[in-house]
Amino acid sequence: MRDIEDRIIQETVNFVKNTLKGAEGGHDWFHTHRVFKTAQTIAKNEKVDILVVSIGALLHDIADSKFHNGDETVGPRIAKEFLESLDIEKKIINHVVLIIENISFKGGNTIQKFTSPELKVIQDADRLDAIGAIGIARCFNYGGFKNRTLYDPEIAPNLNMTKEEYKNSIAPTINHFYEKLLLLKDRMNTKTGKCMAEDRHLFMEIFLNQFYKEWEGRQ
Repeated sequence: MRDIEDRIIQETVNFVKNTLKGAEGGHDWFHTHRVFKTAQTIAKNEKVDILVVSIGALLHDIADSKFHNGDETVGPRIAKEFLESLDIEKKIINHVVLIIENISFKGGNTIQKFTSPELKVIQDADRLDAIGAIGIARCFNYGGFKNRTLYDPEIAPNLNMTKEEYKNSIAPTINHFYEKLLLLKDRMNTKTGKCMAEDRHLFMEIFLNQFYKEWEGRQ
């Protein structure tokens, strides 16, 4: 059984690596691999199906909707078609598809329609990669990819965005810290995730404090 699961995971790794060739730096294979490894760490302290956690983490960002004109059906469809080509139980495939459909942060007012212990683990791993040093790097990488302003003191963060406003936002990159990144620490699902988020959250607060000092020429 273990050999079969290892084969499934390796085939999924190969598929994701090939599919994400040339992807934007914050949503590429390395992002997926970090989420995969972090999910493994969190899963050690949770009662979960490790195969679902593994392939769910590997496929969670196979086709992020922001790179597909906002179409949220592309990722789940690609994942489902790939998994159906392997020798996997239908209930596992359905579970992974539900994870992909519900993992993303879509704005503060969006209600998650599905949950499971496996989703909680992967969601924490994905959110951890959005904060801390890596999160800061990814945030500015994507801002540069979208040619966004670094910061504009006259444009305040929108903390009450609808799902559509969040998806279509063109606000300065710094605003994203307040609209998403700084909110994630308190949205962690697992004890391990919450513990890991503390240091990363603090690092972002230190960064922002330094950023404003430099912006204003005080340091």
